[in-house]
Amino acid sequence: MPALGPALLQALWAGWVLTLQPPPPTAFTPNGTHLQHLARDPTSGTLYLGATNFLFQLSPQLQLEATVSTGPVLDSRDCLPPVMPDECPQAQPTNNPNQLLLAQSRAFRAYVSRVCLRDQHYYSYVELPLACQGGRYGLIQAAAVAMSAEVARGEVLFAAFSSAAPPTVGRPPSAAAGASGASALCAFPLDEVDRLANRTRDACYTREGRAEDGAEVAYIEYDVNSDCAQLPVDTLDAYPCGSDHTPSPMASRVPLEATPVLEWPGVQLTAVAITVEDGHTIAFLGDSQGQLHKVYLGPGSDGHPYSTRIIQQGSAVSRDLIFDGAFEHLYVMTQSTLLKVPVASCAQHLDCASCLAHRDPYCGWCVLLGRCSRRSECSRGRGLERWLWSFQPEVGCLRVAALSPANISREERREVFLSVPDLPPLWPGESYSCHFGEYQSPALLTSSGVMCPSPDPSEAPELPREADHVSVSLELRFGTVVIAEASLSFYDCMAVTLLRPSAQCQACVRSRWGCNWCVWQHLCTHKASCDAGPMVVSRQSPPLSRAPPARDAPTSFPPTAPRATVTPVPYALPVDTPSTATALDVPPGARPSLLSPREPWAGPGPTPASASTGSPLHESPPPPSPRQRPGTALPAPTAFGPIATAEDLLASHPSPSDAAALPPALAEPSPEALPSAVPLDQPPGTAPATTFPGAAGSTKPALDWLMREGGELPEADEWTGGDTPAFSTSTLLSGDGDSAEHEGPPAPLILLSSLDYQYDTPGLWELETTLGPGSCPCVESVQGSSLMPVHVQREVRLLGRNLHLFQDSPGDHECVMELEGHEVVVEARVECELPPDTRCHVTCQQHQLSYEALQPELRVGLFLRRAGHLRVDSVDGLHVVLYDCSVGHEDCSRCQAAMPQYGCVWCRGEHPRCAAREACGEAEAVVTQCPAPLIHSVEPLTGPVDGGTRVTIRGSNLGQHVQDVQDTVRVAGVPCAVDAQEYEVSSSLVCITGASGEEVAGAVTVEVPGRGHGVSEHDFAYQDPKVHSVFPARGPRAGGTSLTLHGSKLLTGRLEDIRVVVGDQPCHLLLEQQAEQLRCETSPHPTPATLPVAVWFGAAERRLHHSQFEYTSDPNVTSAGPAKSFLSGGREIWVRGQNLDVVQTPRIRVTVAMRAPEPGQGLGRRHRVVPETACSPGASCGGLHFEEPCHVNSSQLITCRTPALPGLPEDPWVRVEFILDNLVFDFATLNPTPFSYEADPTLQPLNPEDPTAPFRHKPGSVLSVEGENLDLAMSKEEVVAMIGDGPCMVKTLTRHHLYCEPPVEQPLPWHHALWEVPDALPEFTVQMGNLRFSLGHVQYDGESPVAFPMAAQVGLGVGTSLLALGVIIIVLMYRRKSKQALRDYKKVQIQLENLESSVRDRCKKEFTGEAAKTPRSRTLPKPAPITLGSAPKPGFFCSTDLMTEMTDLTSDLLGSGIPFLDYKVYAERVFFPGHQESPLHRDLGVPESRRPTVEQGLGQLSNLLNSKLFLIKFIHTLESQRTFSARDRAYVASLLTVALHGKLEYFTDILRTLLSDLVAQYVAKNPKLMLRRTETVVEKLLTNWMSICLYTFVRDSVGEPLYMLFRGIKHQVDKGPVDSVTGKAKYTLNDNRLLREDVEYRPLTLNALLAVGPGAGEAQGMPVKVLDCDTISQAKEKMLDQLYKGVPLAQRPDPRTLDVEWRSGVAGHLILSDEDVTSEVQGLWRRLNTLQHYKVPDGATVALVPCLTKHVLRESQDYVPGESLGTGTPMLEDVDEGGIRPWHLVKPSEEPEPPRPRRGSLRGGERERAKAIPEIYLTRLLSMKGTLQKFVDDLFQVILSTSRPVPLAVKYFFDLLDEQAQQHGISDQDTVHIWKTNSLPLRFWINIIKNPQFVFDVQTSDNMDAVFLVIAQTFMDACTLADHKLGRDSPINKLLYARDIPRYKRMVERYYADIRQTIPASDQEMNSILAELSRNYSGDLGVRVALHELYKYINKYYDQIITALEEDGTAQKMQLGYRLQQIAAAVENKVTDL
Repeated sequence: MPALGPALLQALWAGWVLTLQPPPPTAFTPNGTHLQHLARDPTSGTLYLGATNFLFQLSPQLQLEATVSTGPVLDSRDCLPPVMPDECPQAQPTNNPNQLLLAQSRAFRAYVSRVCLRDQHYYSYVELPLACQGGRYGLIQAAAVAMSAEVARGEVLFAAFSSAAPPTVGRPPSAAAGASGASALCAFPLDEVDRLANRTRDACYTREGRAEDGAEVAYIEYDVNSDCAQLPVDTLDAYPCGSDHTPSPMASRVPLEATPVLEWPGVQLTAVAITVEDGHTIAFLGDSQGQLHKVYLGPGSDGHPYSTRIIQQGSAVSRDLIFDGAFEHLYVMTQSTLLKVPVASCAQHLDCASCLAHRDPYCGWCVLLGRCSRRSECSRGRGLERWLWSFQPEVGCLRVAALSPANISREERREVFLSVPDLPPLWPGESYSCHFGEYQSPALLTSSGVMCPSPDPSEAPELPREADHVSVSLELRFGTVVIAEASLSFYDCMAVTLLRPSAQCQACVRSRWGCNWCVWQHLCTHKASCDAGPMVVSRQSPPLSRAPPARDAPTSFPPTAPRATVTPVPYALPVDTPSTATALDVPPGARPSLLSPREPWAGPGPTPASASTGSPLHESPPPPSPRQRPGTALPAPTAFGPIATAEDLLASHPSPSDAAALPPALAEPSPEALPSAVPLDQPPGTAPATTFPGAAGSTKPALDWLMREGGELPEADEWTGGDTPAFSTSTLLSGDGDSAEHEGPPAPLILLSSLDYQYDTPGLWELETTLGPGSCPCVESVQGSSLMPVHVQREVRLLGRNLHLFQDSPGDHECVMELEGHEVVVEARVECELPPDTRCHVTCQQHQLSYEALQPELRVGLFLRRAGHLRVDSVDGLHVVLYDCSVGHEDCSRCQAAMPQYGCVWCRGEHPRCAAREACGEAEAVVTQCPAPLIHSVEPLTGPVDGGTRVTIRGSNLGQHVQDVQDTVRVAGVPCAVDAQEYEVSSSLVCITGASGEEVAGAVTVEVPGRGHGVSEHDFAYQDPKVHSVFPARGPRAGGTSLTLHGSKLLTGRLEDIRVVVGDQPCHLLLEQQAEQLRCETSPHPTPATLPVAVWFGAAERRLHHSQFEYTSDPNVTSAGPAKSFLSGGREIWVRGQNLDVVQTPRIRVTVAMRAPEPGQGLGRRHRVVPETACSPGASCGGLHFEEPCHVNSSQLITCRTPALPGLPEDPWVRVEFILDNLVFDFATLNPTPFSYEADPTLQPLNPEDPTAPFRHKPGSVLSVEGENLDLAMSKEEVVAMIGDGPCMVKTLTRHHLYCEPPVEQPLPWHHALWEVPDALPEFTVQMGNLRFSLGHVQYDGESPVAFPMAAQVGLGVGTSLLALGVIIIVLMYRRKSKQALRDYKKVQIQLENLESSVRDRCKKEFTGEAAKTPRSRTLPKPAPITLGSAPKPGFFCSTDLMTEMTDLTSDLLGSGIPFLDYKVYAERVFFPGHQESPLHRDLGVPESRRPTVEQGLGQLSNLLNSKLFLIKFIHTLESQRTFSARDRAYVASLLTVALHGKLEYFTDILRTLLSDLVAQYVAKNPKLMLRRTETVVEKLLTNWMSICLYTFVRDSVGEPLYMLFRGIKHQVDKGPVDSVTGKAKYTLNDNRLLREDVEYRPLTLNALLAVGPGAGEAQGMPVKVLDCDTISQAKEKMLDQLYKGVPLAQRPDPRTLDVEWRSGVAGHLILSDEDVTSEVQGLWRRLNTLQHYKVPDGATVALVPCLTKHVLRESQDYVPGESLGTGTPMLEDVDEGGIRPWHLVKPSEEPEPPRPRRGSLRGGERERAKAIPEIYLTRLLSMKGTLQKFVDDLFQVILSTSRPVPLAVKYFFDLLDEQAQQHGISDQDTVHIWKTNSLPLRFWINIIKNPQFVFDVQTSDNMDAVFLVIAQTFMDACTLADHKLGRDSPINKLLYARDIPRYKRMVERYYADIRQTIPASDQEMNSILAELSRNYSGDLGVRVALHELYKYINKYYDQIITALEEDGTAQKMQLGYRLQQIAAAVENKVTDL
């Protein structure tokens, strides 16, 4: 049970450190205030926090306990306290900072003062200046007092100083900022402060302030009328704290100086806190950047922080740094937060290394508890434990300094000694334990280390595969705490031999583990002896000396041991001595070994204590060597190595009785007697560096360390004690496995177990010894030739070494040859040379070998084996070469040409063959002369008559050298030159034919001199090939064109020698060729060219003379679409471009990357699957290719059908490519929409209940089929529906429905024949790409034959009719009205979806270049209204160049930016809409003599408006007047906005008050109607307030999408005709502004010039796009827009001051105008002139020149900012004096004009009922809507997005509305939603969207206003809660966005919800922003004029206002009426009651 305490503590500690990182510090962060001061109650720990306007009481854990508000308070610089609102109306709420602890600066210098505690009159006040570093640091920032023994004795004042910047006039000096600034920490001992204060007091009291040398050292401070005196000396004792007669206050002239403890450049310290931990001084320093630094101030510190923590970035740390009561946490405060920070986080370091590396003076490593902690926490209840301090540099973690042995055999159990310096002692009953990996064993403490028994062999760790050892971690633990650890290797000698099976003995004795080799047992072992036979000892084993035995050796056993001379060994040599000791034998101070009870120690125990008596070594042991630091080396052992005499072998197995005779040095070892160990920081094989002392009380004693101090060797008597020798044979031969421990020369020893190893054996020292692995028996080489012929018996002789060691061993020897995977075993005979020669000769008996491989020779491995399975070592690669003469030597010539060493001959016989001479029997004669040549084949058999053909002749006996046939080969009688490089002996030759001159044929002959000649069986023909034509004659320069060349004899010669070239480019031949035609594929050519075609037959050329091949420009693909397909494929993709007809084999390829392909999926039927060969960047490998051929339609169109896919994996990667011969085009570069595969559609049968029954169809109706995914990847035009052989025209295709119109009559079945059944029904099928659906048979009603007679039919029909008539009438009357509306709505919805899908597809085609371009566009005349089933007619065109326009616009905006109006113009246009100019631009309009008085009165009016009571009364009084109109209310509100713009906080307060009154009014009536209209002043004030607060948001966020929308609308409207008179446009969103008439037009591009002035030069021309139907004024506007792009409107010339001049040629100048003498006049109508009227051609040059006549502007026209004053305004009402009416495109009388709503009204267009609009017009509207959809979405998304911070004003006002609703008990969220909608979207955003000229410097027109009106109405509909029930009579603009409004509604709801969930906006934050807006934007807005305009209303309602003020008591007290009378007298000189 004693160990339970530490274990429990350890478990608790382990659970506590589960949190690896410390938790975040506790924080207190109040909103809307600034923290200033902190104080702590030392008794309770309660914190008191002083902040602006607040005092907080916090718990020690920073939990808020109480709050007191201290502000804001009313204050004004103009009023004296106390400030009363009645007496000081200008007083404003002012923040109240906490000044409780704020120290006042004086004289801007650092000083410390001392005063007696009971001195209430400050008589004892003494002031001492402080100087840090001689005054270099002059500005003190913070200070703290602490006890510190390391810095000074006693209490010390630590002060943080900073270098001061030069002071400015009237301000204290500030700390120098930036790199020039620096800080220092100086320490002033309080003892020195007292001494200097006393000296100063003494000097001022008794020496008139002077020192002994007369210098002034003290004076009187603060200009007090007192002086230092010369009082009696006893005054110091009588009045130590002064009195009324002593001088005061005193100050020292001598500063108290200190040297900085630390100096930090570039850092400004702001806070100091000092504490002492375990005697170490630690400083906590805060700086101006919000960082907290921890610095150790004791010895060894470099002055740098050991830890820095960011408290709050950029916010200075307050000087109030306070510790908690336990000094475990520090309270750190910044301007906005208070944190409780732990002083240290030791527990986060989980190991000793990281704990000490942190260098935290608080922390250290508690060794026995295994944790990083403070010193006070390192305890187990019995006092402090061993603790390693983190900041002490020389202290390190406990480690194993040495390990002995470092390696152990897995087959033995050893004692492992660990040297662990500074190992902590344990209490009684406690113990350490050793852990070898998973195995645990007890640990025995020694005087300087630990002994650990290794695991039992049965529990040794397993070896990895193909390894001879395994390393485990040996851990020394205390409980579960790891104290130290090291790496220990377990090796296996048998595993060593498996790594090199061909030389196991050598691998064994070479291993670093010290293994030995038992020769007879064929065994590698760690043991020192073998069971039988000799042993080869490892070079790592300790050797024996060759010294002869001593002459005086006794003959009896056991004798008196002779003296022996032994050198010390640097490793352990334990003596195997049985133990007879007891527990009393343990020396004092040593603890007994703690062995495992389940495995008692089997080794010998310690020797008896009595054996040590009289031992000289025991009495006076040699002095120990100096203490070595870990890692340092001791003196190396002697270089002579270990030497032992023969007597050392005597004590091999002493009996127990011999133990008493052992030397005392062995029986009772000294602490220095343990063997040397391997330091863990040295690699294996290096010399040992640490002496390991013996284990006191160990059960296995060890030798003393033999080296004395100084390197001298002890005498033999001292070392052995004159007793039994210290070494045993088993000890010397045991390879302890410690290769790293042993050094010295290698000396392996061979010991034969048959000999008696006694000390007196005479032949012991004559034993044979060799060095190294050379002692192993080994076969070294093959004697003689290693070549062996097959089928010949031969013996093999081998040379070996040390094979004599196998003598007398059981088992025979045999040679093993490894032949083709099996072993061939033959007997072996071993004969060895006489000693000392170790060579042996091995003879492998004769054996006949052969092999089956078809190769001339075969390498056969060879080794020696004994006893049937024991392989003798052999050199690597020992082998013989088996060769077969018959392989590769099939004829006589080859055989005779074989290599001479083979000895091959040609044997004549029944089967002639090539064989070795020994294998050629006597019956077979050896051939000496080979037969004549024989030709087997000739290739080719044809060649051109020009010669040069390379002919290959194969045969036999074609000579043995090339010279034999050099000039003897003829082809058809023509000499053929032999190529010496291609000649193969006897078998083949290559010759080059000569020219024949004509076509001739003949045999091929080869002659070998002296042997005859050979003749071929086939003749060779010389031919003359011809090339006649080539097809095709052209192809792309990228190559890949397949050419076909026609001719005769085109396969002349070798096929690989035939080459086709086009110019100099090769044309690659295809696989299959014919004699009459060749097919090849062209190579790329750099440029288009026409080149000749030639065919080369070897070296002969044949040209094509009559035609050439043309390389054309490459085909170019510009667009492709559509971008979707069903998985089943088959959708037609249109690929458009140029030069597409030059492509021969276009293909479409789809690559699908399947990361996890599903097994067993099919790959379809109609496509090829090509495995993926390469992966493009970014694509995943393992994809599949699916290809389909394409069809070339024309030079501009290729159609491809998409291949089918088996399926798509999750997250598929799909790539579509078009392969045009050698060119590949990626679909992703041709279409902005990525290509995608969609799920296949499904269609239900016509009769879902019974699919086999025919569907009864009523002629004239439409077939409706339901399904899924129908329009995901298919349009209705692509769907083919058939009823039999008749088409069913698809009218509508939606996601779930297909509607088609069947033929009028029932069609015949598909492929119907005459002999088939006549009444077979047709089948309804739908084809969608590759998918074909059979949906059942169709039977038309009325088609079946009548089976009744006519009379019966008539009777039955009349009866049925009468019966059903009544029922039908009732049902129809009941259901007609209820379903009519639903049917109409669904019908209209289907039509709109159908039309919009069609428009979208057509627009996409336009953008991809798919719609045809025509020079003139014409709409369809007289289109019919929409009916179900009618298809949209192709009478519209989407904007193909809008994308280009927007791209150009984006690039322009990067340079010039969006033309935003400045704030002044923006505010004027928002505040005063509809005015020609701002009313504030005019003058006051008063005489100069009265101007000063009026301005003074207006100033008083401005002050009076600052009175909230007056302003509220003023507004309410005006609103109560009947004559105060709605326009006056808005005007007064804007005037007030301008007047109060510089005080937006006050303006907001007024707005809140008025809004609260407004809410109270509407709550009593209908709250949902509030803010709906601008009927009160507060509603206009709200509009203006929103406009002010959101101006920045509009500029930064909304401006760009709004401007892009404006430019998109302008581009779309201008690209079509616009009627200059009616203002109607072809492209619009407003059907009231839709130009419905058919108008012909075409676009023109004019070259526009600008004539700057008369006689001046002209700018460079610029292209301008216009329409030929534009009037001259319209064209002029477009030219100005282009010529003055980026120029503000105000800087552009007035269009009415310029004329358009058409210039043609040099002198052709014509002024163009809207009306002139050439104008067309028809009756009372005059048509405005257009460009078409003047026949201005495309590309004409026009110039803008100054007008010759002046235009008078109409001043009566109401001004709309940004609106054109020229022809952009419709001239519908303009009528000439003669009654002539102008018209432009359409006469107004010909098209009924709907009543024009008021401009800007949202409801004007809804008042009229929407009539049925023809489909073509609706198509135009949908086209316009689809084109602008992205711009509208972008604008709405920016306005309604909460991903970025919502403007604070919006959050603030929405919270205000929520607060008002809560105050008035309104729980209906719909009402609050309506309020928010009416306040923000309706009151601000609608205004901005309708009037972009409020924000931008742009010009709008009526047709653009109509489009913005529809978009604004859509935005408003999205913000309302009402659901819009749409029908056929609904307004068109609502139908246009019917599908989008629900999505927008969700955006609005999410927007409102997100704002509600954000953090509330405080008044302080809002006021801060309002104050900034007042500063930034309160420029010259015309405040004085606004005040004057306001006074006009005061003057108008003067009496009513005065009455209202007099009736209010508070107003009377404030004399508001009196002040107003003063203002009236000043401004208007009004006679008042004054």
